[in-house]
Amino acid sequence: MSGQLRYERDPDAIYAQSFETVRREARLDHLPEGVQHVAVRLIHACGMPEISDRLACSADIADAAIDAMRGGAPVLCDCEMTAAGVIRRILPAANQVFATINADETPKLAETLATTRSAAAVELWRPHLQGAIVAIGNAPTALFHLLEMLDAGAPKPAAILGFPVGFVGAAESKAELAARPRGVPFLALRGRKGGSAMASAAVNALSVLARARLQ
Repeated sequence: MSGQLRYERDPDAIYAQSFETVRREARLDHLPEGVQHVAVRLIHACGMPEISDRLACSADIADAAIDAMRGGAPVLCDCEMTAAGVIRRILPAANQVFATINADETPKLAETLATTRSAAAVELWRPHLQGAIVAIGNAPTALFHLLEMLDAGAPKPAAILGFPVGFVGAAESKAELAARPRGVPFLALRGRKGGSAMASAAVNALSVLARARLQ
């Protein structure tokens, strides 16, 4: 066909070449084995191999998250974009995925607490927080408020995936998580970079690992 641009069209070839490139260009050997798999997916989601050097994690994050997922733990997301990026069909136990940012009570709660809607939405996680997977890919205030709740005795999630992005509070919230994870297994990307695509990519990577252990 005349005028047709030359580029790879085979989806299997694109997939294979993408992950081959990530593994070739990224430094992964300093990460725990399970986290290496997650890191590959994170890099694939953002196109930046250098982020592997900025990942902070607890040694048990992969096992803790996988066990929780296999047990049916819900996935609590700070925004609709993070929730939308989670691939439901690969979750190992038909796990519930939800965000409370757009709940009817969130705006009023934010006024009462004198904080952002993102932080107020985290308050609505309380009934579901024990043993849950938390994925934060947008709002630093959501991560800060979650840590404040844990300091005040809130139920502990099984894992915190901390990827808030931005110029105000993003680096600081993840630094606080890494310095004092409150006894909760965690994975975070230090600095300003992050985003919903990365948070959902982390969930999806852990889902793949969890399903593999079921086989």
